Amino acid sequence: MSDILIVDDERDIRELISDILGDEGYTTRLAGNSEEAMTEINSEPPALLILDIWLKDSKMDGIDILKTVKRDNPDVPVVIISGHGNIEIAVAAIKQGAYDFIEKPFNIDQLLVVIRRAMETSRLRRENQELRRNDVQTAEMVGQSASFRAMLGQLDKVTKSNGRVMLSGPSGVGKEVAARYIHAQSNRASAPFVTVSCASIEPDRMEEVLFGRETPERGIEQGLLEQAHGGVVFFDEVADMPLGSQSKILRVLVDQQFQRVGGTGKVRVDLRVISSTSRDLDAEIEAGRFRQELYHRLNVVPIAVPSLAERREDIPVLAAHFIEALNKSQGLPLRELSEDASALMQTMVWPGNVRQLRNLIERVLILGDGNGPIEAKELPSSEEGVTDDDGVVLSGTLATLPLREAREVFEREYLLTQINRFGGNISRTANFVGMERSALHRKLKSLGVVTTNKSGARVARVEKVEEDAE
Repeated sequence: MSDILIVDDERDIRELISDILGDEGYTTRLAGNSEEAMTEINSEPPALLILDIWLKDSKMDGIDILKTVKRDNPDVPVVIISGHGNIEIAVAAIKQGAYDFIEKPFNIDQLLVVIRRAMETSRLRRENQELRRNDVQTAEMVGQSASFRAMLGQLDKVTKSNGRVMLSGPSGVGKEVAARYIHAQSNRASAPFVTVSCASIEPDRMEEVLFGRETPERGIEQGLLEQAHGGVVFFDEVADMPLGSQSKILRVLVDQQFQRVGGTGKVRVDLRVISSTSRDLDAEIEAGRFRQELYHRLNVVPIAVPSLAERREDIPVLAAHFIEALNKSQGLPLRELSEDASALMQTMVWPGNVRQLRNLIERVLILGDGNGPIEAKELPSSEEGVTDDDGVVLSGTLATLPLREAREVFEREYLLTQINRFGGNISRTANFVGMERSALHRKLKSLGVVTTNKSGARVARVEKVEEDAE
């Protein structure tokens, strides 16, 4: 995309324009009819297209070529020229996406001004897209726990393919970050990444947002699928997509083309599709809210994104990452996390997962005093809170139990929390709680606590004892 394609059925005109542009330092290609023009465009899209409306002995006129170029190569600016110009033709050309319209015989200086402006506009648009893509590529995958490494290994395996990926996991775990990671590491990294927030788009506007529209008043308005051409479209929370739109998306996945709302022509797209869901799609299918055919099309490679509870080891690493990121983006204090604060955060409940952790870090940095380490007292208290005189406040559950039972409940929950905090590592847990490893094993057995593999990590749980059948 470094030259200008001149399409005109008059040889003298196209050669004259070529000579003028050559003197200005531009590289040109020439075409005398629609067949030659489409061959040149399909072999390598030009940086700019100068296009005559009327082309003798051609299957397509200038408007037809313009429509095709704007459908398949929307970033190529098109300058229309014609000796039969009138207001209606100019308006039609602009509505179809032409940058400008010039009548023959044209003024050379005027032509050069229009070309320079069109090239500059195209350059700025590409730079803007590149800046957005670079911002996408800064979405880092942060962690070191076993469950995180297992997920990252799966993501790395799918980056170089075009296979459709379904990311599943609770809200706030970072499914979009995982999708952006796939895009940034793929051979489509220089192409767009477009997010479709299925939950936030009004159902009656979904098709217009996805497919775009054509109206006599406003011409062509691209939808999100067209904007993602050549790159990745990410359907965030795909279970919230209306059933009617689901069937049309299914057709797009099969045909790689669609019609704009109000349009008649087909728009071809080259897309890689990544989806996410926090719901059980099998249950959604059973309830008739999600199409089974679409599920099978989207769920080619399923990847589960672990919750924060499954990767508690990563909490200090994530917290440090967010502190640094917030310092760079908002100028918030660059503080460290004290050992007590780190330990407390690893034992807290995180229903909002990584998103909740980031929000907490931001709140602490905004409200905190000074630049010293973040202390445990700056964090929200858990169910067992702390009084003004630092005395422990029992939860309602523990307060109603006899001492022996309360101690057993406390020990079980305490050790479950610590084991999960250290990713199922018994040696590290024993060292932290101050017990010999063998003694800890005996204590866990007496409390009915076992460790099992989940998402590539060791997770502690209470073993359920099946009651004998009567």
